[in-house]
Amino acid sequence: MNESGNFFSRWTRQHLPTKAWQRILIGLFGLFASLVVMLALITLVLTPTLPSINDLSETQLKVPMRVYAAGGELIAEFGEEKRIPVRMEEVPDLLIKAVLSAEDRSFFYHHGVDFFGILRAAVHNLRTQSSGQGASTITMQVARNYFLSPEKTYTRKLKEVLLAFKIERELSKQQILELYFNKIFLGHRAYGFAAAAQVYYGKSLKELSLPEMAMLAGLPKAPSRDNPLTNPENALDRRNSILRQMQNLGFINEAALNEALNAPLAASNHSLKFAVEAPYVAEMVRQYMFQAYDEKTYAGGFNVYTSIDAKHQLAANKALRAGILEYDRRHGYRGAAGHISFRGKPDNERLDDGLKDYHVVGDLLPGVVLKVEEKTVQVYTQDGASVELGWNGLAWARTYVDENTVGPAPKKAADVLKVGDIVYLEAIEDPAQQTEIGAWRLAQIPDVAGALISLRPTDGAILALTGGFDFYQSGFNRVIQAERQPGSSLKPFIYTAALDKGFTPASLVSGAPIVMEGESPEDEWRPEDYSRKFYGPTRLRKALAQSLNLVSVRLLRAIGISYTVEYLQRFGFDPAKLPHNLSLALGTASATPMQMVNAFTIFANGGYRITPYFIVRVEDTNHKLLEQVKPPVICTDCDDKKILSPTDLAVGKSAAEKDKPNYAPRVLSPELSFLMTSMLRDVIREGTGKAALVLNRKDLAGKTGTTNEYRDAWFSGFNSDLATTAWIGFDQPTSLGRGETGGRAALPIWIDYMRVALQGVPEKPLAPPANVVTQTVNSETGKPTDASDPQAMQEYFIQGTEKPHDLPVVEDNGTETPPPKPEQVPENVREKLF
Repeated sequence: MNESGNFFSRWTRQHLPTKAWQRILIGLFGLFASLVVMLALITLVLTPTLPSINDLSETQLKVPMRVYAAGGELIAEFGEEKRIPVRMEEVPDLLIKAVLSAEDRSFFYHHGVDFFGILRAAVHNLRTQSSGQGASTITMQVARNYFLSPEKTYTRKLKEVLLAFKIERELSKQQILELYFNKIFLGHRAYGFAAAAQVYYGKSLKELSLPEMAMLAGLPKAPSRDNPLTNPENALDRRNSILRQMQNLGFINEAALNEALNAPLAASNHSLKFAVEAPYVAEMVRQYMFQAYDEKTYAGGFNVYTSIDAKHQLAANKALRAGILEYDRRHGYRGAAGHISFRGKPDNERLDDGLKDYHVVGDLLPGVVLKVEEKTVQVYTQDGASVELGWNGLAWARTYVDENTVGPAPKKAADVLKVGDIVYLEAIEDPAQQTEIGAWRLAQIPDVAGALISLRPTDGAILALTGGFDFYQSGFNRVIQAERQPGSSLKPFIYTAALDKGFTPASLVSGAPIVMEGESPEDEWRPEDYSRKFYGPTRLRKALAQSLNLVSVRLLRAIGISYTVEYLQRFGFDPAKLPHNLSLALGTASATPMQMVNAFTIFANGGYRITPYFIVRVEDTNHKLLEQVKPPVICTDCDDKKILSPTDLAVGKSAAEKDKPNYAPRVLSPELSFLMTSMLRDVIREGTGKAALVLNRKDLAGKTGTTNEYRDAWFSGFNSDLATTAWIGFDQPTSLGRGETGGRAALPIWIDYMRVALQGVPEKPLAPPANVVTQTVNSETGKPTDASDPQAMQEYFIQGTEKPHDLPVVEDNGTETPPPKPEQVPENVREKLF
């Protein structure tokens, strides 16, 4: 053992340096060699785990889905990250130089890692005793942002370096810059410089000024600390530092530097503004896309183009809100939304704090009452303005008692409001109304709801859809989700079934009272007309125009309930939601506004069943077409004139027919469609819809609808270019109040919308088909007469039905029986004439 020790000692003295500095040098070399070996081993282990650069170049950026109207106007955007992808040729050269000055001045010279930059940063940080200067190159940031987790470990840092080398070997500098410019996070949900330019300045990249470019270039290092919206002082210092660096590097001259340094920060939050307000449509698109594309919906960069017409949608929004607010004013003021107590004149900060929990609803602006005078009120609004409410904007506010009762008319402003009340204001935009009312009118968030849907009858394109007063107050889409009783709006389809059974517009049906006995007197059913008057024998044309209930009940009984329920399926009504009794004549079914307008399009387009659609096409982020709608075509000249029954519609196309063009099925003959359109025009000419005469058009047809106890008010109307349904009611069905019929509550909404939607649309004459003839009849009896008869009128008939004849009556069991004599009625029906 001693001999071995002596040998080692002698060998060490003979072969190793004896001086200290030599030994230190050897130790350092050994340490370096060990590190190299260790790094080599780690590299060999980690390199296989690095992602493929093909994955990097093919990585799909998380781009939000954007929804557009038919004309390309933006409706909505869905996605957590705001991003607008750009190509490098779209990026201004000066912005590239600003970013290089801020992040990586040696970008075009290093191979992924800037070793001199690392040394420079280390010296700087040691000298300043800080960690203020980093050494990550743009390539390393790309590696980090695309692949690596945010954890701060030596392994992750080493992977970052290795991946940076790999990226530099396989991608060009321009490709690396493009990845960086599109991926980097720049605060306020903005990813990429194009999105940041939009968020902070509301501009495209090419519109940015030099100081704006420098400000954006300063964000990658610390998007929160150097943010111009949350920390403007830091942002200004960072911007100016980058500008000076650009001048040092020769990217800008001294004059440009001085001008840029003196420029204000000028950044503000330019949240994306939607050109068309259609949130209910946007939500329908979102739901469809999520079902079709799952999680890709929010990051796949889809561009969805809808059928919505911007002009129609704006008109729909305004018409529905105006109609709901008008109803609300008729039923009185329910009081202030809240109250703030203060003495003297409060400062704006106190007022803003009191209003912070109140939001704009359906364009109604919250405010606080500051001063109440005899006939005027001063209000501080949420947008920081002080406005005056004149008496004409206040006088409507009689106290709400119940749906049928309001309090006495106010005599002074203090009868309505007091200082500190939180109220909502309606801005008056119409100059004529401003002259009468003033710029503002007192309002309140309505309890009542409504909906409007408008289709193009030729193909089913949804041109306008609004499912409520304000989507952000209630996202319940009443157009497609509210199943309500259609009331008298259902009568045209029952009348169509009767005409197809042999009745004519001139057929007489009694309007005398009906009593249907039940098991007890309380169970008796006594349908009535709205006027509570009773009519004798009445022509069907007149009965439909006046919406006579008792005539409709007898007509339904005459043609048969089972037959009618089956017939209504061709209009798209679900038989399971149609009552199989005589109350069907009064519209006690269940249908959505979408189903109602779709049914009326069959009259509007001449008898064809179309399917409403709202998505025209879907494109990916590069605008490659993924989906496109192919709506059925209405073919009036096709050889196949077959009218499809409900059974045919349910079966669909046979295998042999699938290669044929996608034609819309005909469900009504041209003759029936013409007769019903003619009769529905009389609803507007001289019936319950005559308020629509204010539009001064002769091509409009439609039908009002009012349900039992005024729970629902409808109007569905059309011409050959447009079919529209308006509905108003409470979400939890309750009475709208006495007199709130379809003609009073819903028709004004329809009129306001159609006034705008039909601007510039020429009228088209309603031409009768070849086998529809006219005959002179007596307006009271419906029987043929001549021109000398003072009660003579012209009536349309399908050829062969113009001569009076006995009509068969179909009972509920489907068998035909001879027409009953006037006194022959079912046993449980008592008829009396008054």
